[in-house]
Amino acid sequence: MKVSIITVCFNSEKTIEDTLKSIQSQTYSDIEYIVIDGQSKDRTNDIVKKYSDIVSIHLSEKDNGLYDAMNKGLQAATGDIIGILNSDDFFFDDDVISTVVENIKYVDAVYADVAFYNPDNLNNIVRYYSSKTFSKSKLGMGLMPAHPSLYVKRARYQQVGFYNTKYKIAADFDIIVRLFNLPGFTSSYIPKVFVKMRLGGVSTAGFKSNILLNKEIMQSCRDAGIQTSWLKILSKYPRKLLGFIFKR
Repeated sequence: MKVSIITVCFNSEKTIEDTLKSIQSQTYSDIEYIVIDGQSKDRTNDIVKKYSDIVSIHLSEKDNGLYDAMNKGLQAATGDIIGILNSDDFFFDDDVISTVVENIKYVDAVYADVAFYNPDNLNNIVRYYSSKTFSKSKLGMGLMPAHPSLYVKRARYQQVGFYNTKYKIAADFDIIVRLFNLPGFTSSYIPKVFVKMRLGGVSTAGFKSNILLNKEIMQSCRDAGIQTSWLKILSKYPRKLLGFIFKR
């Protein structure tokens, strides 16, 4: 099975080489690697060009934000399976994609765990995000499997369409809601860390961003007919705190 991996980036010269190297080092060979750049002003595209042997599609043009760029990647993808790897993240080990392919044969999607690291010290784990306890019933709490660990068959993506760009922060949550509510959608959890993430990003950028994130999550749930409330949404935070305490 061909696996399409999409990386979107903008002015990512400080981190994207780690992302590229982790693609290059994968033991699974049938990878279609797609890089969607928002017309970076730094050396990002020069670095990507150094890895032309592993980059199948490299597009650099203005976009309307992160999720618009991801949609361009989805449009371009031709693989049987699709995953997202952000430009400041990288695979935990060389066997992530082979593990995905081995486990997705009889389901529509697989997902695993991610670990957050101090961006100044990539040996210092700050938080662990386990997807183990996720179930569809927990979407109303704003809980989802770790998005960078999620790999979905392209046929299922074609059924739900693209990321909804009306959401500024929660479009990844929204597309997961739509995927997991497809009739007969099946998934499997893999007890393994897939991705090392540098702590930071839009959805973790402070109190105001978290308020917006939760408002968007609630709207997405309501659009999908999922019961939610501020009380249910806030009940997820003790679980998140455990990720900072128990770091494996």
